[in-house]
Amino acid sequence: MNDIDLARMLLESHRVLAAELADSLEERGYPDLRPGHSAVFLYIDRRSGTRLTELARRARVTKQGMMLVVDDLESRGYVRRVPDPDDARAKVVKLTAHGRRAAAECRRVVQAMETRTRRSLGERRVEALREGLDEIVSTGDRHL
Repeated sequence: MNDIDLARMLLESHRVLAAELADSLEERGYPDLRPGHSAVFLYIDRRSGTRLTELARRARVTKQGMMLVVDDLESRGYVRRVPDPDDARAKVVKLTAHGRRAAAECRRVVQAMETRTRRSLGERRVEALREGLDEIVSTGDRHL
Protein backbone atom coordinates (compact mmCIF):
# COMPACT_ATOMS: atom_id res chain seq x y z
CA MET A 1 0.00 0.00 0.00
CA ASN A 2 1.24 3.45 -0.90
CA ASP A 3 1.43 6.03 1.92
CA ILE A 4 1.58 9.02 -0.42
CA ASP A 5 -1.69 10.94 -0.56
CA LEU A 6 -3.51 11.33 -3.87
CA ALA A 7 -2.94 15.08 -4.13
CA ARG A 8 0.82 14.58 -3.74
CA MET A 9 0.81 11.84 -6.39
CA LEU A 10 -1.06 14.12 -8.80
CA LEU A 11 1.43 16.92 -8.19
CA GLU A 12 4.37 14.56 -8.68
CA SER A 13 2.91 13.17 -11.90
CA HIS A 14 2.48 16.73 -13.17
CA ARG A 15 6.10 17.50 -12.30
CA VAL A 16 7.36 14.37 -14.08
CA LEU A 17 5.30 15.03 -17.23
CA ALA A 18 6.25 18.72 -17.32
CA ALA A 19 9.94 17.87 -17.00
CA GLU A 20 9.63 15.31 -19.79
CA LEU A 21 7.92 17.85 -22.03
CA ALA A 22 10.62 20.47 -21.34
CA ASP A 23 13.44 17.97 -21.90
CA SER A 24 11.93 16.72 -25.16
CA LEU A 25 11.42 20.24 -26.49
CA GLU A 26 15.00 21.11 -25.58
CA GLU A 27 16.27 18.01 -27.42
CA ARG A 28 14.26 19.14 -30.46
CA GLY A 29 15.93 22.55 -30.51
CA TYR A 30 13.66 24.63 -28.26
CA PRO A 31 15.61 25.10 -25.00
CA ASP A 32 13.79 28.36 -24.20
CA LEU A 33 10.32 26.78 -24.06
CA ARG A 34 8.65 25.88 -20.79
CA PRO A 35 5.80 23.40 -20.23
CA GLY A 36 3.41 26.30 -19.60
CA HIS A 37 3.90 27.47 -23.18
CA SER A 38 2.01 24.39 -24.33
CA ALA A 39 -1.19 26.16 -23.23
CA VAL A 40 -0.79 28.28 -26.37
CA PHE A 41 0.76 25.73 -28.72
CA LEU A 42 -1.89 23.08 -28.13
CA TYR A 43 -4.97 25.34 -28.33
CA ILE A 44 -4.21 28.04 -30.90
CA ASP A 45 -5.75 27.93 -34.36
CA ARG A 46 -2.56 27.40 -36.30
CA ARG A 47 -3.54 29.31 -39.44
CA SER A 48 -5.97 32.03 -38.36
CA GLY A 49 -4.82 32.61 -34.79
CA THR A 50 -7.00 32.84 -31.71
CA ARG A 51 -8.13 35.59 -29.37
CA LEU A 52 -6.43 35.54 -26.01
CA THR A 53 -9.73 35.08 -24.17
CA GLU A 54 -10.52 32.02 -26.27
CA LEU A 55 -7.05 30.58 -25.69
CA ALA A 56 -7.57 30.99 -21.95
CA ARG A 57 -10.96 29.27 -22.12
CA ARG A 58 -9.61 26.34 -24.16
CA ALA A 59 -6.59 25.88 -21.89
CA ARG A 60 -8.72 26.32 -18.76
CA VAL A 61 -6.56 29.10 -17.36
CA THR A 62 -7.33 32.68 -16.40
CA LYS A 63 -7.13 35.45 -18.97
CA GLN A 64 -4.39 37.05 -16.88
CA GLY A 65 -2.41 33.81 -16.82
CA MET A 66 -2.76 33.38 -20.56
CA MET A 67 -1.70 36.99 -21.12
CA LEU A 68 1.55 36.30 -19.23
CA VAL A 69 2.23 33.21 -21.38
CA VAL A 70 1.45 35.09 -24.60
CA ASP A 71 3.61 38.05 -23.52
CA ASP A 72 6.48 35.67 -22.85
CA LEU A 73 6.07 33.83 -26.16
CA GLU A 74 5.80 37.14 -28.02
CA SER A 75 9.05 38.38 -26.47
CA ARG A 76 10.72 35.14 -27.64
CA GLY A 77 9.41 35.47 -31.21
CA TYR A 78 6.93 32.56 -31.19
CA VAL A 79 3.70 34.58 -31.48
CA ARG A 80 2.53 38.04 -32.45
CA ARG A 81 -0.66 39.96 -31.81
CA VAL A 82 -2.53 41.27 -34.82
CA PRO A 83 -5.84 43.15 -35.20
CA ASP A 84 -8.87 40.86 -35.22
CA PRO A 85 -10.47 41.08 -38.68
CA ASP A 86 -13.92 40.69 -37.08
CA ASP A 87 -13.48 43.28 -34.32
CA ALA A 88 -11.10 46.22 -34.68
CA ARG A 89 -10.93 46.62 -30.88
CA ALA A 90 -9.66 43.07 -30.34
CA LYS A 91 -6.37 41.31 -31.07
CA VAL A 92 -5.69 37.81 -32.32
CA VAL A 93 -2.67 35.82 -31.21
CA LYS A 94 -0.95 34.27 -34.24
CA LEU A 95 2.00 31.95 -34.48
CA THR A 96 5.09 33.19 -36.27
CA ALA A 97 6.92 30.79 -38.60
CA HIS A 98 9.17 29.90 -35.65
CA GLY A 99 6.07 29.43 -33.49
CA ARG A 100 4.42 27.10 -36.03
CA ARG A 101 7.49 24.85 -35.97
CA ALA A 102 7.59 24.89 -32.17
CA ALA A 103 3.85 24.20 -31.92
CA ALA A 104 4.21 21.21 -34.24
CA GLU A 105 7.04 19.83 -32.10
CA CYS A 106 5.05 20.43 -28.93
CA ARG A 107 2.05 18.55 -30.35
CA ARG A 108 4.32 15.67 -31.40
CA VAL A 109 5.88 15.43 -27.95
CA VAL A 110 2.52 15.51 -26.18
CA GLN A 111 1.13 12.88 -28.57
CA ALA A 112 4.16 10.64 -27.97
CA MET A 113 3.72 10.98 -24.21
CA GLU A 114 0.04 10.06 -24.47
CA THR A 115 0.77 7.11 -26.76
CA ARG A 116 3.39 5.81 -24.33
CA THR A 117 0.97 6.21 -21.42
CA ARG A 118 -1.76 4.35 -23.29
CA ARG A 119 0.68 1.53 -24.05
CA SER A 120 1.81 1.38 -20.45
CA LEU A 121 -1.58 1.61 -18.72
CA GLY A 122 -3.93 0.29 -21.40
CA GLU A 123 -6.93 2.00 -22.94
CA ARG A 124 -9.41 1.17 -20.17
CA ARG A 125 -7.20 2.52 -17.38
CA VAL A 126 -6.31 5.66 -19.34
CA GLU A 127 -9.97 6.40 -20.03
CA ALA A 128 -10.84 5.81 -16.35
CA LEU A 129 -7.99 8.13 -15.35
CA ARG A 130 -9.14 10.76 -17.85
CA GLU A 131 -12.73 10.57 -16.56
CA GLY A 132 -11.60 10.81 -12.96
CA LEU A 133 -9.34 13.77 -13.60
CA ASP A 134 -12.06 15.51 -15.59
CA GLU A 135 -14.43 15.07 -12.64
CA ILE A 136 -11.85 16.51 -10.23
CA VAL A 137 -11.28 19.51 -12.51
CA SER A 138 -15.01 20.05 -13.09
CA THR A 139 -15.72 19.91 -9.38
CA GLY A 140 -12.91 22.37 -8.74
CA ASP A 141 -14.22 24.71 -11.45
CA ARG A 142 -17.59 24.85 -9.68
CA HIS A 143 -15.89 26.07 -6.50
CA LEU A 144 -14.15 29.01 -8.23
